[in-house]
Amino acid sequence: MSGRGGAGVGAGVGVGAAAGVGTAAEVGTAAGVGTAAGAGTGRYTKIESFFQFNWDQVANAFWQRYPNPHSNHVLSEDVISREIKDDGKLYSKRLLTKTNSLPKWGERFLPTSATKNVCIVEESIVDPDAKIITTYTRNIGLTKIMTIVEKVVYEVNTENTLSTVCKREAWVKSDIYGFSRAIQAFSIERFKKNVHKTLRGYNYILEKLYRPEPQVAVTTETAAGALRSTAMKAQNTAKKATEIAKAKAQAGQNKVAASLTTGQTH
Repeated sequence: MSGRGGAGVGAGVGVGAAAGVGTAAEVGTAAGVGTAAGAGTGRYTKIESFFQFNWDQVANAFWQRYPNPHSNHVLSEDVISREIKDDGKLYSKRLLTKTNSLPKWGERFLPTSATKNVCIVEESIVDPDAKIITTYTRNIGLTKIMTIVEKVVYEVNTENTLSTVCKREAWVKSDIYGFSRAIQAFSIERFKKNVHKTLRGYNYILEKLYRPEPQVAVTTETAAGALRSTAMKAQNTAKKATEIAKAKAQAGQNKVAASLTTGQTH
């Protein structure tokens, strides 16, 4: 999905480049993602969930997540770069534009001309050999209000290799004096709600790709019942045909008898 709000996306890329977009994956690889929220000054949460699909299916659906009925907040999705490096891993960078509705008390921190949409950079590393997808996501818009960094790891569930475990972490930080705690608490709670939407949307795509609607199974009992019903219908049809034939024959006999009677009278 790409192209909606193209001008805004282009502006987002420019802002991202100026803000150093592209460093998220490097910071994450260096185990420094957590510091993006500020050591001890931000909020942190982690969520672990499971997909009842194998890793290859989850990896394939990763690139087809949008659109889905649960992603109305995702307005556009554009690929900035994508390459396979010497280590055999696929490195991608994408720009997403999402809606960013704020509560009434939060709108005071936005300029009247500010858009309620926010640009987000998603950097991903796909390791097909180890069967691991790692993503680093952060906002490059509205950073004066708050910053949120998310790390997600998709890997094979060691307890059930036919399923995939998703380990999600998020760091939120706000420097708005007097409101930082409220903003951080609000952002963490909204993040958790959005995760549920994300999972529903992802599962929707997985179901659509790998579990099409099942055909109604015909059991032996159902088949036998259908045969009995057909046989009864055939029997009734034959009975009606016999009755009609008898009626016609009787009518013919009556006609002949009537003709003979008339002839004897004359």
